[in-house]
Amino acid sequence: MRQTAPEGRGPVRYGPPAPDTGLPVLPGLAGLLAAAAGRTTPEPPGGGPVLREAAAGYWWRRGLRTHPEDVVAAPGAPALLLALIAAHGGDLLLPRPCPAWWTPQARLLGRPAYHVPTPAEAGGVPDPYALLETVRRIRAEGGDPRLVLLSVADDPTATVAAPELVREACEAAVAEGLHVISDETWRDTLHRPGGAVLLSPAEMCPDDVTVLTDLGGALTPAAWPCAVARFPPTDPSRADRWTDRRARVLDVLTALGALVPGPVAPAMAHALDEPEDVTVRARRAAAVHGRLAGAAHRAVLAAGALARPPQAGRHLYADLGPLRAGLAARGVTDSLELESHLTARLGAPATGGHRFGDELGALRVRFGTGMFLGATEEECAEALGASDPVELPHVTRALESFGGALEELR
Repeated sequence: MRQTAPEGRGPVRYGPPAPDTGLPVLPGLAGLLAAAAGRTTPEPPGGGPVLREAAAGYWWRRGLRTHPEDVVAAPGAPALLLALIAAHGGDLLLPRPCPAWWTPQARLLGRPAYHVPTPAEAGGVPDPYALLETVRRIRAEGGDPRLVLLSVADDPTATVAAPELVREACEAAVAEGLHVISDETWRDTLHRPGGAVLLSPAEMCPDDVTVLTDLGGALTPAAWPCAVARFPPTDPSRADRWTDRRARVLDVLTALGALVPGPVAPAMAHALDEPEDVTVRARRAAAVHGRLAGAAHRAVLAAGALARPPQAGRHLYADLGPLRAGLAARGVTDSLELESHLTARLGAPATGGHRFGDELGALRVRFGTGMFLGATEEECAEALGASDPVELPHVTRALESFGGALEELR
């Protein structure tokens, strides 16, 4: 994270990156990219047939009826979300907190965005009653709410919302005439697949939900940009260009020149097909980061701070409000100062809650678990292959250093 000057903290140009796996590229994916390096043309707008067919299969395996004509691909989730917001129009409703890259898309389009509180049990999904009240208030003030963004497996809170909460929130949104965009980038990073139950909103409200997935969440390197969206299946005979959201998204992506790079496409399609090397790596990485997140969670609680138990992703969202007195003694009174202090103290990004829509005065912060993996490729590979990475000496030292940095704030 760039911290060279105060102006380097802006939420658009210097937004925090998503937590990385910290793992090397799979040889199979690297080979496909190298083999396609001579390809000089990009994919067509929305992705070519092979890529879209692979994405359709990915969702079929998750219980969502999908055909290639229901899919759009783009070079990364931000460009795709920008096109989705532009295609639907109107005001946005977002959970508080929410991924740091969501709000800038609305801001760039000049669209009002309203944050809705989440329940105590999990983040990523707005409280249904608060959602209804917010919609009514916006309309009473002359606004035009049309979209709800949510993430069942959430960044930044690392929680997985219960199916009943997802159902109630989606039903409330649909009853008010809102369309739901479900960011499912982290759905394949569940720490214990037999634990939390993840149910897609598209399974509950199939005609009113668009699913967005960035492949960098679990399947591919973050440096190879590709994201896919699944639109509600539409009978082609009833499609109208002015109401067909997929066609309008393609128009926006074309105008932006947001095309998937040609050499990247074969590797992306291969990852979406989920061969054994990809799925084994994804499951192993999720399990390792889950163990690290669990250890970090225990360290946060031991220091007297608060955090929901992490269930997915490569991060932990902590509330250091109980340590406010110790932080104030060090000149830290808000999340921006907290970000600067902890980033310098830990030598790794500690992203303040203000970037995720939380109040500046709330002392909340997201920690990435990648800082515990190791400083070298060898250490990271050792952590990936260990039966219990927390017992490795270099991981133990990193966790002890993390816990010590929090303990000194008491």
